[in-house]
Amino acid sequence: MSDSPQQFHAQAKTALGDPQLRANFRGAMDYLKDKRKAAFADPQEEKQTRDLAEAIRQRCLSKLPQLLEQLEANCQKNGIQVHWADNAAQANTIIAGIAEHHRASLMVKGKSMVSEEIELNHEMAKHGVTCLESDMGEYIIQLDGDKPSHIIMPAIHKNKQEVSDTFRDNLTDFQPTLDVDRLIQTGRTQLREKFRTADIGLSGVNFAVAETGTLCLVENEGNGRMSTTVPNVHIAITGIEKVVEFLTDVPPLFSALTRSATGQAITTYFNMITSPRRAGEKDGPQEVHLVLLDNGRSQAYRDEELRKTLQCIRCGACMNHCPVYTRIGGHAYGTVYPGPIGKIISPHLMGLEATQDLVTASSLCGACGEVCPVRIPIPDMLLRLRREAKHAPKPGLEAMRGQKSAYKPTEKLAMRSFAYSATHPTIYRIGTRLAGQMRHLIPAKLGPWTQCRSAPKPAAKTLHQLMKERANQPQKGGKSL
Repeated sequence: MSDSPQQFHAQAKTALGDPQLRANFRGAMDYLKDKRKAAFADPQEEKQTRDLAEAIRQRCLSKLPQLLEQLEANCQKNGIQVHWADNAAQANTIIAGIAEHHRASLMVKGKSMVSEEIELNHEMAKHGVTCLESDMGEYIIQLDGDKPSHIIMPAIHKNKQEVSDTFRDNLTDFQPTLDVDRLIQTGRTQLREKFRTADIGLSGVNFAVAETGTLCLVENEGNGRMSTTVPNVHIAITGIEKVVEFLTDVPPLFSALTRSATGQAITTYFNMITSPRRAGEKDGPQEVHLVLLDNGRSQAYRDEELRKTLQCIRCGACMNHCPVYTRIGGHAYGTVYPGPIGKIISPHLMGLEATQDLVTASSLCGACGEVCPVRIPIPDMLLRLRREAKHAPKPGLEAMRGQKSAYKPTEKLAMRSFAYSATHPTIYRIGTRLAGQMRHLIPAKLGPWTQCRSAPKPAAKTLHQLMKERANQPQKGGKSL
């Protein structure tokens, strides 16, 4: 990835200076917010839906170790092979081993943010395996050599003219058009033959049901179903937090997810995968593999407060309502998971040293927390991560990678000096009087503060001086203050 979270400020500045990008996001975000609002027209019903979804996720997370073992047992019972990966490198090694075993050269992929997280396409290329994205948004940006800018709508930063230009530059015999249906049909035509000839199909997982060993996949395009049924081998990869306890837990979460994400009552396709092809069945893969990825999630799980990060069902509503994300888009963050949810997930995946600027990239307006379907307290968690970026953890809390990476001795000295002067009246009054006398020497540029503000200038006289002068003035009519 060319962008980096360490370069967030520069990347955000570049995004803000791109009027076309800002227009694309403004239109898309307004549309998605209106769709969500219409989907939750009844405030009381919305509250009940969110309460239930939050309760389910918290219950399932409270039993996560046991549910993961139950999921593994039931998946294996159903004929699904289960693999555990502690980090991205292990996950890639597992998938590369499966590909090598089957002498695979083409892997067709349904939408999977976890595969982006482990940079699967890049790693598989090293083993001679071509990975083809079949989600339309992912396919478009793959043609461009780009990266997703949203967790559910990867190409949301592009308008139809830009999509047409991408097809023109990468596909033979394409006639440029702004007709959306023709653009979509062009992509589908290109992908159709690839589903038939692919050696392996790979997908993500929206919900993994421990009770039945079922993998649930939410989609609108049908590419997920093609990827998981046409190739002889299906590999599903997911974070360990996606497990739910019962099959009955899925419908409430499914409803909360679709309405929060795209304003739909239900998606076009909902896939439930419980086993490889059985005797007598005419379609489906001969092998199904499930890769369960940790990659920093256990660190979040062990902290009772930070565990709430894992409640996320990847709807993207927090991004759609965030005043920062809607102006700079996803690429500026330099991480796989951008926006509010990315700011609290990425520190666990990459450490606070790499992501310290992201946790401060928020107005703390609270919109993300207000629309989250599982009620993740994102603003509170951002404040927690901001503190941990500068200070050691409280006793009893596990240290996170990069803790205290944003600590600056000069900043601490400045704050202690101010605290001392503010609690000693004589020093404070002398200091403020001197500041007033030297007010014209304050520079116009004071680092980040003056990027969008005027430089502060102390008053010529302090409030104490003004009140003292007023008290010494003769009173008219013999009246005193």
